[in-house]
Formats: sequence, structure tokens, C-alpha cells
Amino acid sequence: MSISSALSAGVAGLNANATRLATISDNIANSGTYGYKRATADFSSMVISSARGAGVYSAGGVRATAGRLIEERGALVGTAHPLDIAVGGRGMLPVVPEVALGNAVTDMPLRMTTTGSFRTDANGVLKTETGLVLLGWPATPDGAIPTFPRDTIAGLQPVVINTNQTAGDPTTAMTLGVNLPATETEAGAGGAALPLSVEYFGNLGTSESLDISFTPTVPGAGASNEWTMRIHDSASNGALVGEYVLTFDDSRAAGGTLLSVTAVSGGAYDPVTGNLALTVAGGPLDVAIGRPGDPNGLTQLSDSFAPVQITKDGSPVGNLTTVEVDENGLITATYDTGFTRVLYQIPLVDVPNPNGLLALSDQTYQVSPESGSFFLWDAGSGPTGAIEGYARESSTTDVAAELTSLIQTQRAYSSNAKVIQTVDEMLQETTNIKR
Repeated sequence: MSISSALSAGVAGLNANATRLATISDNIANSGTYGYKRATADFSSMVISSARGAGVYSAGGVRATAGRLIEERGALVGTAHPLDIAVGGRGMLPVVPEVALGNAVTDMPLRMTTTGSFRTDANGVLKTETGLVLLGWPATPDGAIPTFPRDTIAGLQPVVINTNQTAGDPTTAMTLGVNLPATETEAGAGGAALPLSVEYFGNLGTSESLDISFTPTVPGAGASNEWTMRIHDSASNGALVGEYVLTFDDSRAAGGTLLSVTAVSGGAYDPVTGNLALTVAGGPLDVAIGRPGDPNGLTQLSDSFAPVQITKDGSPVGNLTTVEVDENGLITATYDTGFTRVLYQIPLVDVPNPNGLLALSDQTYQVSPESGSFFLWDAGSGPTGAIEGYARESSTTDVAAELTSLIQTQRAYSSNAKVIQTVDEMLQETTNIKR
């Protein structure tokens, strides 16, 4: 009966608009929630009879389908903390609930979020106030990120940062720029050795030194332009780790620069790079003395002995001061000695259909059959955007648009209620026919 279908359609309209009202209220309530994705209610008609010219029409009503626009991205808001993290573009941060930390990594329920305010707890675990723990790939001691599988979370680990940790950076390379006095290689010179001590840092952060002596070769007549360089390592109880004969050019074009280097003992000299391959107590150490003809390495000019430029990498043991995340997702620790070290890399999770993800509490999402399988990308590669520190993603709710929809929904709800009231009156008239 058409009048009964009208009643059913009115009830369906009330239910559909009640669903839309629920999404509007949720959106407005979360207008200030970081990372919130706007909920929507889409209406679709239900047709019971579409026979043309039948003369009778039965109303099918309306059906509401609720969803969430996870692909929409809110504006990034700057903050004052380096571990406030947001994704500038496509992709999500991998997280797990804190209660799952006792399980194996492969048994953890992977969740995703687009932003989070992460802080270390008493154990150094990086998590949000709601208990979402950030996951990342751990770096090797030298700061490199190994190759991990991209279609599983087997390589991911909870990010742990001990704020009271210390670290040292051993010296692996050194540049030696020293000027030797040319007058010391002339006939009649004293021939005394010229000492030089250069500090370097050992594997345990200890301060060691290379004790270098330059002994001129004094000829009977003229100038030899030749020196013997001996290098002793304090960490090896003063052992000789290298001895080299240095010959300098005295031509007009390249006067004062190295002409040749002959290794007597110790590591070899590479004329292409200008490096000595020394081995000290802590391991290999490359010392750059310059290529033949290079004015930036060892030189022999004038009559003064002067260290012109001595540089080295490494640092002594230092205390952790700050931890930051760069756009590639690398978590870098900085120590008070100026030393920096990469601790983790945060990948970005992407799925073929982000809107098909299962929405959970705390602005987190989980893979579903509608979303497709996930893949872990380096931030900024493939379809993913960059990871932004000192930032949070704001809510995608537009309060003005939601209030406009609220007015429309209220009118539609009242109209459907009026339809039900009218049908009720008509049924009452039908009942009154018998009286």
C-alpha cells in the first residue's frame, strides 16, 4: 500500500538524517583534535517499484552510508617540540598500542596515524599520551640503516631513546696541513727534529695523540728538500705506526709542494687521494697529507715551522642533548660535544585505498580488506610525503560547513517528521470512515 510505504520512507528519512547528524556532531566535537579525519554520511535512494505507467508508486526511502575521509589532509601547525611529528603529504606513521609491547613484533597489531606528540616514558620508549608507541628501523652503530623488508613489520622496533645516554665518536680521518721550513734541509743546518702532537679520539671516547716528528736530511752541499716523518701512537704505548720519506718540489711551477712520498714502514701512501693508511690501537685511521703538487697538504716554504690546517672527525664522550626527526624520517641524536648520530629511521605506511582503512580511537587506522595491503616507504619516496618535526596536523573539520550542514539536516529531519505526521493523519481519516 502506497500510504504505508510513505510511512516507511519517512522513518528511513529520520534514520538517515539522524546518522548525518551524528557525523556532524562528531566532526564539530573534534574540530580541535589533531589528526582528526572528517566523517561523512552519504545518502542513496532505495527503489521498490519502477514500473512505468503503473499508476501506483511505493516509496523505497533512503539509506545512509557513513564513512571517513582519511585521504583528506589537515593543515600543519608548528609547535615548539622536536618530537611533535606530522606527515606532510601521503603516508602514515607506524605505531602500536603500548599494551602490545610484550608481544613479538610480528604479533603486534600495526596501527597508523598521521600525527602524534611523542615523548619518552620512564624506560625511554617514545609514545603519545594515549599510549601509541612509535615504530622505526634501528640504525647500526655507524648510523647506517640496513635493508629491511617493506611488506611486513618484522624489521620495525619500538623507538627507545635514553635521555641520559652518552656516546663517543672515534676518529677515522684526519687532515694534516703543516709547513716545514725549507732552510732546515740546506747544507749547514742543525738537522734537529721538529715535533708535532695531534689529538684524536679512540673507540671508547678516550683522548689519544699521534706524536709526529719531522727530521730534515742535511746534505753536504746545496739543499736536499727531504724530510723523514715518523708517527708514534700514544694508545699503542708510543709504538711507531708509520715512517715516510717526504721529498718536496723546488721548481718554479710547484715549489714547496710534495714531489714524492716513500713509505719506509706503516700504511701505504696513496698519491691519488693523498692519504696515509695508518693503523692505530683503535683501528684504521686515514691521514691526509696532500697529493703531489697539492698546496693544501704538507708544504716546505720559507723558514718557519707552522701547523697551517689540522682537522679531524670524531669527538670525546658526550651527553645527549636533543633528538630531532628530519624530513626523511631519520631520528638523529645530538650530544653536547657536537657529535650527532642517527638512531632510527621512521618509514611511512601507505595503502592503495586510504579511505578503506578501519578507523580506530586516537586517530589511528588499521588495514582492512577494502584498504589493501600496506607497504613501507622511505619518507619522500614513491607516493609518500615528508615527515615534519616541530609540527602537528590539524583537524580536517570545517566548522562553518558543518554548521551549514546542521541546518540542512535539521530541516530535512523536520520534513520527514512532517511526512510521518501527515501519514498518521491520513491513516486516522481511513480509520474514521467506519464510524
